[in-house]
Amino acid sequence: MLSSRVCITCDYLLQFRSIVRLLGAVPAAKSAPPRPVRRIRGIEPIDKAEYFVDWKQIFVQAGNGGNGVCSFLSLPMTEYAGPDGGDGGNGGHVVFQASTSQKSLNHMSSRYRGQHGESGRSKNCHGKCAEHTVIKVPVGTLFRDENQNPVIELKKDNEKFIAARGGAGGRGNAFFLSNENRAPMVKENGGMGEAKTYVVEMRTIAHVGLVGFPNAGKSSLLRSISRARPKVASYPFTTLQPYVGILEYEDYEQIAVADIPGIIPDAHKNRGLGIEFLRHIERCICLLYVIDLSQPEPWLQLEHLRYELDQYMPGLVERPCAVVGNKIDLEEARKNLPLFINEVEKYCLESGTNALPVFPVSAMKGSQLTALLMHIRELYDFYHKKADVEDSEDE
Repeated sequence: MLSSRVCITCDYLLQFRSIVRLLGAVPAAKSAPPRPVRRIRGIEPIDKAEYFVDWKQIFVQAGNGGNGVCSFLSLPMTEYAGPDGGDGGNGGHVVFQASTSQKSLNHMSSRYRGQHGESGRSKNCHGKCAEHTVIKVPVGTLFRDENQNPVIELKKDNEKFIAARGGAGGRGNAFFLSNENRAPMVKENGGMGEAKTYVVEMRTIAHVGLVGFPNAGKSSLLRSISRARPKVASYPFTTLQPYVGILEYEDYEQIAVADIPGIIPDAHKNRGLGIEFLRHIERCICLLYVIDLSQPEPWLQLEHLRYELDQYMPGLVERPCAVVGNKIDLEEARKNLPLFINEVEKYCLESGTNALPVFPVSAMKGSQLTALLMHIRELYDFYHKKADVEDSEDE
């Protein structure tokens, strides 16, 4: 009898332990190491490249004015003590302000809306006027209307342009109080804010523009002389949008250099994206013709480049410029260099242009760049001296 009871009790204990083990109260016997929980990988952040934007179409709408109120003051023993409806606040403007801290239009949105003014209240409480929406843009930004007509160009730092004016606040019935009408029941709604569409473009994207055919080494040159990191590859048309790098000098002067996408023959006829690329060159003060000296007859590249620029915009080739003979680290380029310099001098004499200085460099290895950087500074100083003289003559 005792043994049967012991067996029953053991059976109950085993069943109890199995149930408790399922519920997680008692750990199971050590037989195998626990398996790790499957790790759910989070979404990796996308590395968004920050492109240079020099053209944008935007829609701006200013804020509406607040409504006026029709209200009457109520005093003890006097139910209608006179009108006390307050006026509504004015709507906020949409304002663009030129700033030297901005170098591109990539921060701009395609739509901007101003804040609305608050409505009036009773007891002659006027609504609060809305704050203006101020957007900073680079100095030299041009605004055009829907018909591509120029509206204004912000040429100076902190210069402002009111793109859309906010609506006026409506007047409450207290404003309409007169001797003839002691209890006016009239009030005004706030005015609607202006809504306009503009085409915004930068007139000057950089001080110096790198001009050349595809795969001439413009991006490599920009990487060598600045901290800009444009894409560099062995195939043509690596650069499809301009990149801007900053050159810094010992006197803390900064010069912006733009890597212009490569130009192809007949670009002035809008072959490929010719007009889109040539438009960037139009906004540079000085030009550097980047020539691949390793190609056969490299002087033809210079002639074709200047021809395309002159066909696109007469007078563009007359801007201060220089010639950069790239890839001098290659043997073919070193062989072509003496003949290239002679052909450039011959071209200048035949075309009647000023002498074009030639700077052989190796953008890939970053060698022989000092003379080029010093000449860029000379071009920059020459332009600013000329601009100062023109400004003094205008005054």
